[in-house]
Amino acid sequence: MLLTYLDANTTIYFVEKVAPYYQGIRQRMTDAQGKPKVRCVVTELLRMEVRVKPLREDDQNALNDFETFFDAFANQTITLDKPVFELATELRVRHGVKTPDALHLAAAIHAGCNQFWTNDTKLAKAAEGRIDVVDIGAPHGTNT
Repeated sequence: MLLTYLDANTTIYFVEKVAPYYQGIRQRMTDAQGKPKVRCVVTELLRMEVRVKPLREDDQNALNDFETFFDAFANQTITLDKPVFELATELRVRHGVKTPDALHLAAAIHAGCNQFWTNDTKLAKAAEGRIDVVDIGAPHGTNT
């Protein structure tokens, strides 16, 4: 089973079933019975980012949906420690990605993930040569 890291947008698209992304993400993430095909690494930064809108809108159903996702798919939570921040700083400087995005990518690399899932082309470019990127905007089967 692949060890993956979903960026915040990918996680939101999956949990909130956002078209046109949801179907492709679901096919990559689960088998025909809906059981996980991947193991996900998460950070508290990811948890924070995906919960902002539901908390702001006092949407308990959405918060529960995210908790259900983390319970089912989050196999490992990693800490954003000094080496992660150092790599994130390098990624931010070299590729001009935003700080949270750089931290997500650095966390995935430090955790030894096989894949990083995103539809952010700038972030995908920053990942080149460091980790395989799955473009969640591409049809399933074209880049997995």
